[in-house]
Amino acid sequence: MTTNPEHSGSDLAEPYLGGLLASLGLNVHYHRARKDTLYYRDETGREVAVLDLVGGYGSTVLGHNHPALVAHARQLLDQGVPVHAQFSRHPYANDLAQRVNAILRREFGDVGEYSAIFANSGAEAVEIAVKHAELDRVAKVADLMAEIDGNIEKARAALAGGARVPADETLDRLTVARAAPPDAVLDAVTRANAERAAAAPVFLAPEGSFHGKLVGSVQLTHNAGFRTPFQSLAARCRFVPVREPDALAEAIDAERGTLFDVAVDGDAVRVVERDLPVICAFILEPVQGEAGIRPFDRETVERVQRVCAAVDLPIIVDEVQSGMGRTGTFFASSQVGLLGDYYTLAKSLGGGIAKAAMTLVRKSRYRDEFELVHSSTFAKDAFSTLIAARTVDLLEADGGAVYALAAERGARLLAMLNGLRDEFPTVVADVRGVGLMIGMEFRDQSGSAAGFIAEQARDGLLGYALSGYLLRAHALRVLPTASATDTLRLEPSVFITDGEIDRVEAGLRALLTALRDGDEAAIAPG
Repeated sequence: MTTNPEHSGSDLAEPYLGGLLASLGLNVHYHRARKDTLYYRDETGREVAVLDLVGGYGSTVLGHNHPALVAHARQLLDQGVPVHAQFSRHPYANDLAQRVNAILRREFGDVGEYSAIFANSGAEAVEIAVKHAELDRVAKVADLMAEIDGNIEKARAALAGGARVPADETLDRLTVARAAPPDAVLDAVTRANAERAAAAPVFLAPEGSFHGKLVGSVQLTHNAGFRTPFQSLAARCRFVPVREPDALAEAIDAERGTLFDVAVDGDAVRVVERDLPVICAFILEPVQGEAGIRPFDRETVERVQRVCAAVDLPIIVDEVQSGMGRTGTFFASSQVGLLGDYYTLAKSLGGGIAKAAMTLVRKSRYRDEFELVHSSTFAKDAFSTLIAARTVDLLEADGGAVYALAAERGARLLAMLNGLRDEFPTVVADVRGVGLMIGMEFRDQSGSAAGFIAEQARDGLLGYALSGYLLRAHALRVLPTASATDTLRLEPSVFITDGEIDRVEAGLRALLTALRDGDEAAIAPG
């Protein structure tokens, strides 16, 4: 391998990460890519082909440099398609939104229309959904406050006509004396509501969630190492063990907020409480990618939707990694009936060529004013959006042949991996996934006879160490999931061949044999 010494002087581009890659044997510079193969040059200048199972963390469902997309990109550039034509008409963006809406209707039924907001990355698409959901919540709170203000004015008129304020336990919760003058009670209602309405929102997400590492999205990511250094910068998220039957309902009840209102009832003005929208949204991935490739089941999804619907809590479905056909349908959520108020798409939306993302918002919740308070310089440009549209065309071609291929290739990979699990039960803890989004989880190796492996396991770097071995010894590019580093992810393109799957099997069998036997010499870097 080569560390690619193409410059002199200090490493300034993320130097710590570069050193970590070197220590794990992953510091390779790839200079060429095609389908599921990446190429680098070794110390002698010989080109080495590596089978890529990382797939851009799910970004290359159609492989690297798909010829139809490369040709389309060249055509667009040759035409001089503008990238910077902001605040103008973008008909191609509307065309893409219409196509994706048609897919939604096919996979979910008559669900109405979804408006589209464009972005550059998955984390940004998530932040758009979060921002829109908060704009919607704030507007609802403002409407509720205005309604209560009107009720207070009606109450003042009733009190002037001789009505009274009955003393009851609601006044105790308002922290006003039961014998307080009526006007003092109404003033206390106004003060209490102003304080409560200004409370920061709360988001709900399943334990294990990963939704990005930007200021807002990182707070929706369960991994404390990513989240806690920045927890004071964004809204709080409560993580819920949603596979437990009552957990979500209990979390919603625990975060419940109220405002005080007044109601004129004959000659009485009563203080009552009304629900305050404190929880902004519930966000989840249909397949939790960075938590170790963990799909949600239909029963859990149905319970989530039922509980959220009961309190009008919007659901954000993060399809950034699982969408675009990787699991055998365009939306992985459609396989378990997970209907969202928001959908986020990215990664493979750009076909492995462009950086493209979009957020879909159910029209019944859509706030037009969001388009004036949110913008992005590079979002919705002609190049990336037209590449995304061509990608969708390729996915939809021949009756969705790509989806069927993803399901078939995924089943082939799963069968092979399950065979290895059965062959090495003391090493492999689990194999799970949907379509071409698969994880292989290893048993705890902190007690391994191989000192190097035991050390890496204790440091939380096991998956990276195993990836270094597979790259060095078998020219296989695999990486662990971000928050479950004992799980290797496999996310190749739909074009992975039987022969390549056989290569994966041979490399993994050698790795599992070395782990089982504690063969440190085989696994540790030379």
